[in-house]
Amino acid sequence: MINKLFTPQKIAIDFGTANCVMIVEGKGVVLQEPTVVAISPKEKKVLAIGEDAKLMLGKVPEGVESKRPLKNGGISNYRLAEALLKRFFKKVLGGVVLAKPEVMVAAPAGLTSVEERALTQALSSVGAGKIYILPEPVAAAIGAGLPINQSTGNLIVNLGGGTAEVAVLSLNGVVAYESYRGAGDVINEAIINYLKRKHNLIVGEVTAEELKIKYASAMPVKNPIEIEIKGKNSKTGQPDIIKIGSGEFVEPTREVLDNIANSVKKVLAKTPPELMSDIIDNGMVLSGGTAMLKGIDEFLTKAIGIPTYVAEDPLTCVARGLEIAIKNLGAYKRSIRIN
Repeated sequence: MINKLFTPQKIAIDFGTANCVMIVEGKGVVLQEPTVVAISPKEKKVLAIGEDAKLMLGKVPEGVESKRPLKNGGISNYRLAEALLKRFFKKVLGGVVLAKPEVMVAAPAGLTSVEERALTQALSSVGAGKIYILPEPVAAAIGAGLPINQSTGNLIVNLGGGTAEVAVLSLNGVVAYESYRGAGDVINEAIINYLKRKHNLIVGEVTAEELKIKYASAMPVKNPIEIEIKGKNSKTGQPDIIKIGSGEFVEPTREVLDNIANSVKKVLAKTPPELMSDIIDNGMVLSGGTAMLKGIDEFLTKAIGIPTYVAEDPLTCVARGLEIAIKNLGAYKRSIRIN
């Protein structure tokens, strides 16, 4: 009984640019919150973290800042990342921790050594024990149930907030890889720029994300509806309300998706011909929050020429893959880095 009490918990963490998903072994998903921190630089104080901080984006008074500590999948603000992880760990583990938890964390396959060191140091500083790093595409493929342990080609496209990671996997390793540093967040930016350019309307990040989730589509909309958008007129600086058809969001969305499709084509060009037949037969699988964009599977099927499928619960796919990997370290040791 004593040994069991002191056995470290195993935690899987998908610490993404837009969202953080944490799974504790035996408990399932225990945390799913935006990676946003609201701070008061003058007071050097954290005011809110996660969902509460996201609600403040674009609405904070003078002297308060609402920021994302990660950019393009890597830590851009170490202090904020540490504060966010500390709060999330406390929320998940509670007060007294008898043994430092073992942590499996996903990281972009193209993460630099400096970015990797920042990630492991942040996790260590908030109480993590042994830290395992698994490339995001590998974690996503495991979570999606792809047979990457076999000598067949598996094409995974993990679409997060900061990066679109495309990889062909075989025998638990990455055969070909490409990263496009821009996915969900860049679609938000494209919507903001489109509304300003076409309708002289300025909207914030939160509004753009809501519009993306509700109305954006990768394919032409068959039955568009009229929607009302509130913001600020870019010419007068005054409050403004416009009405546009929901089908208009295809244009800014496509600007980003064309780049993602090009990344897939680059990976396929680097893929050995022996694995190409498997990919043609099995298609590609999409994971990550941006995989929930309407029509994205149909768009990529037409753009690439192979069938495309969205993984079950794509937002937690990476975290679920990490949970499986931390339970079966030996099976995935080829892809795991230990710190």
